[in-house]
Amino acid sequence: MRTTSRLVVAALIAGSLAISGCAYNSSSADVYTASQAQREETVRMGTVDSVRAVKISSNNGQPSGLGAIGGGALGAVAGSAIGGGRGSIVTGIIGGLAGAVAGNSVENGVAVRDGLEITVRLDNGDIRAITQSSTGEIFRAGERVRLLSSGGVTRVTH
Repeated sequence: MRTTSRLVVAALIAGSLAISGCAYNSSSADVYTASQAQREETVRMGTVDSVRAVKISSNNGQPSGLGAIGGGALGAVAGSAIGGGRGSIVTGIIGGLAGAVAGNSVENGVAVRDGLEITVRLDNGDIRAITQSSTGEIFRAGERVRLLSSGGVTRVTH
């Protein structure tokens, strides 16, 4: 019974770590952090030169490993529940490996989202390219837009 309790606790810890790894900082023009709210931003006007669809990875191309660890722990617990004795150990190992692979895939899939690279010609003639999450707002070449900048973060809006 003691071993089962330890496995359940380990599975809960691994699961909570895996879930916390799914959180990401938004690069959407529509989402502000609490520290960005009620701050003055510089506004520049310009015209969209081009728009290109891109993928944005919130893990900088490097998985944290939390998906693999969480998936491995959950797979091992589930696998060890099958069979008895040495069979339980073998199925636990197989379940752990399969869970680690699945958890890593889930982490990588959650970490990538759709985005836009928007190139804007400012009214002063300068050209800027801003990449942000795609939120349904449509940008077309020739449209007038605003660039909102504060603290190194720039957003493109209508």
